[in-house]
Amino acid sequence: MKRSELNKILKEAVSFLEEMNFSLPPFAFWSPEEWKSKGSEYNEIRDNMLGWDITDFGSGNFRKVGLLLFTLRNGNLTGKKYSKPYAEKIMVVEEEQVTPLHFHWHKMEDIINRGGGNLLIRLYNSTENGELGDDRVKVSIDGRTYEVEAGSIIRLTPGESICLPPGQYHEFQGEKGIGKVLVGEVSMVNDDKTDNRFYKAVGRFPDIEEDEPPLYLLCTEYPPAGK
Repeated sequence: MKRSELNKILKEAVSFLEEMNFSLPPFAFWSPEEWKSKGSEYNEIRDNMLGWDITDFGSGNFRKVGLLLFTLRNGNLTGKKYSKPYAEKIMVVEEEQVTPLHFHWHKMEDIINRGGGNLLIRLYNSTENGELGDDRVKVSIDGRTYEVEAGSIIRLTPGESICLPPGQYHEFQGEKGIGKVLVGEVSMVNDDKTDNRFYKAVGRFPDIEEDEPPLYLLCTEYPPAGK
């Protein structure tokens, strides 16, 4: 992805978050130069990949297949340095913008429609070898539990949420004609390096073509403390 495209996506996201009255922490808006002055007291941000995350999943077309996320808080699966057993993200999902089919090996998560349009989520169980199950899928939405056929699409309207257990395949997008969606995620610890199983192989973090200076750094770009 080009840096100019990333910068445009970030500006649009900030505007949408302001429209939705959702406030981000101050580090969301630190410039690359400001990051160079931040010491080891901010290592939790660096180590747990808090902050901006933009991906086109290797599609080359972010508007069609992609996602913008901001990780607000997170623990760490790889050690005992950070004791938080939970994570929280806020995401912006555009109309018909697909996040590809995937599940998590360890993470249970609640996906919450925080406002805007409707979120469409397609569900499957996974088999022992990681294929799509054809058995009925258990659905848990805001205290109601029921079953649907494999591959069913669940519509989350603003305020609704769904609980996704480990091993349950899910794919989501914003419903056409209603507007982009502000999506929250409350979950167990998030680890995008080891805990994601995409049904079809995708690229998770983009290669960046530097055609202009970055507006804000992504969570994979922070300089080490004091650098």
